[in-house]
Amino acid sequence: MKVIIVEDEILAQQELSWLIKEHSKMEIVGTFEDGLDVLKFLQHNRVDAIFLDINIPSLDGVLLAQNINQFAHKPFIVFVTAWKEHAAEAFELEAFDYILKPYQESRIISMLQKLELAWRQQSSPAVSPTPAATRENDTLNLIKDERIIVTPMDDIYYAEAHEKMTFVYTRRDSFVMPMNITEFCARLPTSHFFRCHRSFCVNLNKIREIEPWFNNTYILRLKDLEFQVPVSRSKVKEFRQLMHF
Repeated sequence: MKVIIVEDEILAQQELSWLIKEHSKMEIVGTFEDGLDVLKFLQHNRVDAIFLDINIPSLDGVLLAQNINQFAHKPFIVFVTAWKEHAAEAFELEAFDYILKPYQESRIISMLQKLELAWRQQSSPAVSPTPAATRENDTLNLIKDERIIVTPMDDIYYAEAHEKMTFVYTRRDSFVMPMNITEFCARLPTSHFFRCHRSFCVNLNKIREIEPWFNNTYILRLKDLEFQVPVSRSKVKEFRQLMHF
């Protein structure tokens, strides 16, 4: 797995290089301090991942990532920065992760392990997986405390609208996404997620019990969670068809 580091602080660059070499099998094929130099390099060289600072000369990391996303071959991008406020932009650019300085070695190790796994899955020969295998490998980037958490789709239980934000819940955690629930639901596979209410989207695989409610609606009890998700009256017919009853 070939990677490059884009970091204009020499000590930070050296520390990250050491951590990558110490805790992964990645090959660092270049280190850069300037965004334009990176673009020139990538015109003639292919890499699998880029560790990218945001505050760099000539072309900042966000603009550089926007340019890289136009490439036919899109390397994984891991932002490494002291700037917390760019996490939402990183999410929109589908960054693999967002690491804050100063580095925490345990955080770097966890990210490197997930990155190598994602690269192996992407690089493996194409096969015809079963639907269950496909679901297991599908992931979604969720934001938690200014970090981007690569989360398996099937770990998501439900999502709830909060004005222009969407709260997303797994069994043990919650995330706040900088988008409305319609935008968020568009990122989920419709075969397993259902917009059951104007304010809720639910993972059909996590439903434990369907309880009749007033006005011919339903309340959904989910596995492992106490929270109950409503099915609105306008969604009842479609929901019954999906659940085959």
